[in-house]
Amino acid sequence: MPPGCCRAPPPPAPPDEAGEGACWLTPQAIEGPFYTDPRLVRADITEGREGVPMRLRLRVIEAGPCTPLAGARVNVWHCDAQGLYSAYPGQGDSRRIDTSGQTFLRGTQETDAGGWAAFETIYPGWYPGRATHIHVKVFLDRRTVLTGQIYFPDALSEFLYTQVPAYGGRRVERLVVNANDGIAREEDPQRRAFCAVKEERDRYVASLVIGVNRGADAPVSPTGP
Repeated sequence: MPPGCCRAPPPPAPPDEAGEGACWLTPQAIEGPFYTDPRLVRADITEGREGVPMRLRLRVIEAGPCTPLAGARVNVWHCDAQGLYSAYPGQGDSRRIDTSGQTFLRGTQETDAGGWAAFETIYPGWYPGRATHIHVKVFLDRRTVLTGQIYFPDALSEFLYTQVPAYGGRRVERLVVNANDGIAREEDPQRRAFCAVKEERDRYVASLVIGVNRGADAPVSPTGP
């Protein structure tokens, strides 16, 4: 069981790793205001941030034929247990915390022969106006073929946020969940970017199969604040 937790309600069972329904195209999503690409090739992106340990497993396939894509660069970034992103000023409920120059909870990996990439991180926190999520970009041959967001089960998020001290002590109330997150509802109405989560003895494991269009060439934003 993840350290620091009480017994959580069982998360949704993970899908078959072949990815039932995963031959669909994963929806593009807004990049958000806190993207930067430090090109840190690493599996462990935690950098000592407090929170419930989580392994994020992402499988990149070509939508349609379901072919796994080896050698794709997968870039992820997300906020910490208190809702802070690294690399930017104006963080936290007070918007007075400056994390410029820091790189926690950011990293990149290349997919293996089966299309898998994995990251050791923490269960993401939240910030006002958004449901719990992780950002992801997938690159093929220097082209951005997907900019997306990964969503989590609300019941599990609520449990962790109220039971684990690292996520508590907030100055504002959490009002936005998956059902009323405008970005999730508009950009992913079919919930194709909602991950499956299972509980292991010392961590959670979140998994998602990402279907991309090999020929896509999405716009690339500046790589720094």
